[in-house]
Amino acid sequence: MNYDVAIIGAGVTGAFIARELSRYDLKACLLEKEADVAMGTTKANSAIVHAGYDAKHGTLKSKLNVRGNQMMERISRELDVPFKKTGSLVLAFSEHDLATIKDLYENGLKNGVPGLRLLNAEEVIRLEPNVNPNILGALYAPSAGIVCPYELAIGAVENAVDNGVDLKLECEVRDIRCTGDIFELITGKGAIRSNYVVNASGLQADIISSMVQETEFSIRPRKGEYLLMDKTMGNMVNTVIFQPPTRMGKGILVTPTVDGNLLTGPTAEDVDDRDDVSTSPSGMRRIMEEAKKLVPNLGFRDVITSFAGLRAAPDTGDFVIEASRKVKGFINAAGIESPGLTAAPAIGEYVLELLKEQGLALKPKDNFNPIRKSIVHFRDLNDNDRNELIRKNPMYGSIVCRCETVTEGEIVDSIRRPAGAKNLDAVKRRTRAGMGRCQGGFCTPRVVDILSRELGIPPEEVTKKGLGSNILLGKRG
Repeated sequence: MNYDVAIIGAGVTGAFIARELSRYDLKACLLEKEADVAMGTTKANSAIVHAGYDAKHGTLKSKLNVRGNQMMERISRELDVPFKKTGSLVLAFSEHDLATIKDLYENGLKNGVPGLRLLNAEEVIRLEPNVNPNILGALYAPSAGIVCPYELAIGAVENAVDNGVDLKLECEVRDIRCTGDIFELITGKGAIRSNYVVNASGLQADIISSMVQETEFSIRPRKGEYLLMDKTMGNMVNTVIFQPPTRMGKGILVTPTVDGNLLTGPTAEDVDDRDDVSTSPSGMRRIMEEAKKLVPNLGFRDVITSFAGLRAAPDTGDFVIEASRKVKGFINAAGIESPGLTAAPAIGEYVLELLKEQGLALKPKDNFNPIRKSIVHFRDLNDNDRNELIRKNPMYGSIVCRCETVTEGEIVDSIRRPAGAKNLDAVKRRTRAGMGRCQGGFCTPRVVDILSRELGIPPEEVTKKGLGSNILLGKRG
């Protein structure tokens, strides 16, 4: 198959590059080695839309963070993805902390972050009554917010597919050959030819880049562990609560989620294994200790799950988004660590400009549709709307996940959509079935049955997250 542009990696960065390209009259494909989109860093991070005061002035991080923040409200409306502009606080507990937040404030002003304010202790407590009363002050950024990272990526991919991009899952790129002006991508599903290649492969970005050229950057996985708390704790804070940052990141935070839970974490540990998403007792203890410094009354008996994610930390200290100086038509979009989620829509725009400079012809489509409608969430409807929905489709009258009030109709919709769910975790990310207090203890068998029926495969072939993760091994008796 011949393409104008091939994008490697269907995380949130690749998703928005694909969506930007889908505005134009060209043939593009999005390649992902996993069985679903948003399976890497995108599925396990802090879900923060950063204001942009932290990244050093003049860096790509600072420029694209602020631009991405400005775009997020419009993007979330177009993709029908929940976004809340909660604001954020960086708390100061010492004179050193006060100096740090003053530096952040001044850097934020240089970056063009709107509405920044330095608050005294009284003003902070008025805004957030549950924070530690021993604070001396805080930096307040009203433009910060929260979003669901995998919903954002799924929405962008669905919209891109609707507008003509080909999505190829379980399609790992194993080698790239350059023949004249054409790239030949050798994948597990055969060869793909493309005039341009964008490397948005996250933790694998330096490896993919080295297939084409001598790579001038390296990626180090940085693991972050999290604790997710039940919705009973969701109102403990209204804003995103940070500690003053260190060279390893923004530290342990406490934040509400768009779904009403409370999230604490992450730790920050450089690791060698690019697949190491294990959690540890020591990591959990550290999160609890640090989070309680910010919000002393947190009740960790209400933790419903723990998880870990990996950030693609580059040795450059900044995003690596550039056209190759050695091989025409090859673009790296690499080292996209925090604030990569916020920056993703702006990265899409930036990469498009790089491709244009490399010679890609960009003729706008007459029929590009920026609107993507999300799955109907039964739990958010009033009784009249629920009854009308059930009248039209009785599957919406069958509750599958009791914790999150997810119906059979929603699960079927998640499977039948563009870039639809093909496994248990994919359904979970699109509908929240299995994300509640019991973590799938009751609904998993039903979801497996629905996947089996809709995909036309035996239940034994239904997987948790793709190849080698089968839920059932066979029949008993």
